[in-house]
Amino acid sequence: MPRGGSYGTVLIEKPRVRPTGNSLFLYIIFDVMNDATDGFPLDSAPRAPFLPTASAPRPSTSHVIAEALRAAIVEGTLVPGAPLRQDAIARHFSVSAIPVREALRALESEGWVKVELNKGATVARLTPAEAREIYEIRSALESLAISLAIPNHTAATLREAKALCEAAEQETDPALYVARNEAFHTCLYAPANRPQLAEMIAALHRRGERYLRLKFGLPAYKGESDAEHAAILSAVERKDVAVAQSLVTAHLLGTGEVVYRFLTERAQAEAAAAPPRRGRGRPARNPSTIGS
Repeated sequence: MPRGGSYGTVLIEKPRVRPTGNSLFLYIIFDVMNDATDGFPLDSAPRAPFLPTASAPRPSTSHVIAEALRAAIVEGTLVPGAPLRQDAIARHFSVSAIPVREALRALESEGWVKVELNKGATVARLTPAEAREIYEIRSALESLAISLAIPNHTAATLREAKALCEAAEQETDPALYVARNEAFHTCLYAPANRPQLAEMIAALHRRGERYLRLKFGLPAYKGESDAEHAAILSAVERKDVAVAQSLVTAHLLGTGEVVYRFLTERAQAEAAAAPPRRGRGRPARNPSTIGS
């Protein structure tokens, strides 16, 4: 299909031999990144570590594009403030503009992308205020979730939570630690059986992922986080709702403050190191030369 082809036709596969059927999902996300063009910097993104099974549902085109962009943002291939041109992305994935717009709208709703009138879409910047607010909201929701979950925990769910807690403690890769951290928290709240609450918490986990990576990029805080996880799990095992709520709240608010301070101090350091801006007007004349 020509690049200016009909919007009614959506093509994902390029003219090369690739897996067929449902196994296209992650293959497309990572393989197509190697052909970056027109200022769309995904050439250094990693390839898929695995392919889904034949039983996995085939994702929509917009979902594939959104996942690829999200992965590139998380890994730093697309940096904060980078432009996301619809035409370049559409050419990159060999699709029309329609699924690209849908993908960008989805990412905007999750806080990954900022769309401005007459300026287009860019990768959302990390801000201290947003980091703190995300963790303030999480602390309220997850305190509620753990209080609802504790009465329903069983020996089996507690064993699972303990295994996830230990796996997170042993993890040294910050990127993998983020996933293990979310799995542990999700396991603690699952017995609450509140699907809408779980969905809101999951959305905040996604929105806060870039901020959490900042914290776990600071080695001094990993041991502190692991100890807090162990204390929360101990309270859940004792079915001490009040203590568990207090620990979860302190754990999340503390994370928000750590990231808030880090981003604030980094912004101050960058501002101090930046060269002074020159005024746009003509330089002032030396009073001693006026009228000479």
